[in-house]
Amino acid sequence: MLREWYMHPNGQIPAYEWALEDVNPPVHAWAAWRVYKIDKKRTGRGDREFLKRIFHKLMLNFTWWVNRKDAEGMNIFQGGFLGLDNIGVFDRSAPLPTGGSLEQSDGTSWMAMYTLNLLAIALELAKVEPCYEDMASKFWEHFIYIAHAMSHRGRNCIGLWDEEDGFFYDVLKLPDGSQFPMKIRSVVGLIPLFAVETLEPEVLDRLPDFKRRLEWFIDNRPDLTEGFACMRSTGMGERRLLSIANQDQLRRILKYMLDEREFLSPYGIRALSQFHRENPYSLQVNGTEHRVDYEPGESTTAVFGGNSNWRGPIWFPVNFLLVESLQKFHHYLGNDFRVEFPTGSGNMNTLWDVAGELSRRMTNIFLRDEKGHRPVFGKLEKFQTDPLWRDLVLFHEYFNGDSGSGVGASHQTGWTGVVTKLMQQSGEFREGDKTEPGVPTVGAD
Repeated sequence: MLREWYMHPNGQIPAYEWALEDVNPPVHAWAAWRVYKIDKKRTGRGDREFLKRIFHKLMLNFTWWVNRKDAEGMNIFQGGFLGLDNIGVFDRSAPLPTGGSLEQSDGTSWMAMYTLNLLAIALELAKVEPCYEDMASKFWEHFIYIAHAMSHRGRNCIGLWDEEDGFFYDVLKLPDGSQFPMKIRSVVGLIPLFAVETLEPEVLDRLPDFKRRLEWFIDNRPDLTEGFACMRSTGMGERRLLSIANQDQLRRILKYMLDEREFLSPYGIRALSQFHRENPYSLQVNGTEHRVDYEPGESTTAVFGGNSNWRGPIWFPVNFLLVESLQKFHHYLGNDFRVEFPTGSGNMNTLWDVAGELSRRMTNIFLRDEKGHRPVFGKLEKFQTDPLWRDLVLFHEYFNGDSGSGVGASHQTGWTGVVTKLMQQSGEFREGDKTEPGVPTVGAD
């Protein structure tokens, strides 16, 4: 994907069939880092040449994003489609009917995650080649600017974090300069949780130049480093945390995410809160109503492609990354940090336990229940009971947010197939040492 016959010389990577010029989430660095760690764990030696080749090409793509998708140079990104189809009230790949621009919580968060992925790669390469410490410092600073911009947009501007609601929203900026948050409780407000990474103390001690620059930045630029997760305070194992969301924001976001009346389904995290079933979001533009309702299955309208739907179903890519993010937060916060799960139950759980329960809810889509039925098959009796068909499990594109039945294309092994990873590690969630130092389970394998 990063070779010259696929990636444009300016760094742009094609998005998908029918619209190569569009953009999808920049997850290539995350994928490369995972491949590297899998290989290193299996062989005992990381393929540094692979990692360096990928890193250098990703630098081009990262620069393309910074130069092309940050309209005002304020570290707030307008990615457009970003793989989320009809998540919003407008078609985000088309010019807005209001004019102006949409400052995207998800686009900005994906870029923050991108910087942390590249930071992790640069730190790994710097262990042997100190020249990569400079690149690590570059991405550390990029992350600081993006994280700061998420909550502070400068004079007369509003951030993407809504303090009153305790949630991240997209912000619509109109041609006359006025702006307001699009208060839709969707996975757009959960994606900021993906931008999280921990720094191990032994890594910092091994890279004194990077550590010195990090400490200088924290000491001398409190205007940028205050207001989100503190890099100075050490957590479990003397680690440091890099995160858009601080502890208070994390708690407030999870209150929505882990509420069965909102995002939490028996089968994972919904793309849109159930709140909008009775409280649809509506916006009038030039006499036309633009509306977002909770739809747990296939879209009820032909807008944005018809069968594309992020207004209620469960999607495995974002659920998998949420599990990984919760593990990373636990890696820093430890067993003392607990949240109510489910919200309103009075049961307090560690983030490690929450990640484990989310994994089990996702795997339950494919497992037989007490009646011998698999939720993935829904009401298809032939698949539920016929001995020749009942074990032919399909990997659907997404899943009904209420029933767990498969929806959309039935061959999406590219992301729904990660359920096998969740099944593999389910025993580790139950029996593993939650305080053992090291890389979180999902992030390591």
